[in-house]
Amino acid sequence: MAEIRLIRRRIRGVRSTAKVTRAMEMIAASRMKRSQERGLAGRPYSEKIHQVLADLAALPYDEVAHPLLQRRPVRRVAVVHITPDRGLCGGLNANLNRKTAGFILEQTAPVTVVCVGRRGFDFMRRSGQEVCAEFSRLGDRPDLIDILPISRIIIDDYSAGFVDMVYLAYARFVSTMVQKPALEQILPVEPAALPPGQSLDCIFEPKAEAVLGALLPRFVEMQVYHAVLESIASEQSARMVAMRNATENANELLQHLTLLYNKARQEAITEELLDITGGTQAVT
Repeated sequence: MAEIRLIRRRIRGVRSTAKVTRAMEMIAASRMKRSQERGLAGRPYSEKIHQVLADLAALPYDEVAHPLLQRRPVRRVAVVHITPDRGLCGGLNANLNRKTAGFILEQTAPVTVVCVGRRGFDFMRRSGQEVCAEFSRLGDRPDLIDILPISRIIIDDYSAGFVDMVYLAYARFVSTMVQKPALEQILPVEPAALPPGQSLDCIFEPKAEAVLGALLPRFVEMQVYHAVLESIASEQSARMVAMRNATENANELLQHLTLLYNKARQEAITEELLDITGGTQAVT
């Protein structure tokens, strides 16, 4: 009887877990669609502004000079490490932390980290990395104004010469089942690769310096904002898949436990019948 009670207790616990994971799967699915639409909608704008700025940066540097375009010896590197605030999203957090940690170990210059998300901040703090800023609780639908403090730190540090190269580490959304850790350089802006003997024949109004001065800060802000949107879409997709797998595993375990419970009950009933039969025969 003790074994039957133990199995019954485990069945109740697994059934409760399955209900929780099923509810979390449905919540993640409802948020996933909206997050995917926002992340995918920002890609064309992000790619176009990157192309425009790369073409502008391809102009001769004696004609166009801007602090965010200046290339200098790398004495310090900055990484904006974007992760979710919560877990229960499969191996997404571990893959992101592993990607950024591997990049930091490869660098010969000191690395400073700007953490966006509690999971990445906790990992960097445990591993003893230099964290200059931490942002969390941005929510599932952040606006561009919520990302501006992150961009301002990057722009100010690079313009002041405190860092000489800036990277973005985030989860790039590929599909509902696939989210890839990405590491992209955003500062300095890489000039466009022009064919030999060809130059950009463009007329800027106002001058190219004024265009760059207005677009470069917006470019950094857009790149960070788009990376955050991609990370949110990846987080919700990974959580939905993880909770679906957890629910399926719980249901399989329930079937197994139910079978064990039925077998244990049959054995207990058989033993009681044998005891009754033996007692009856002893009386007669």
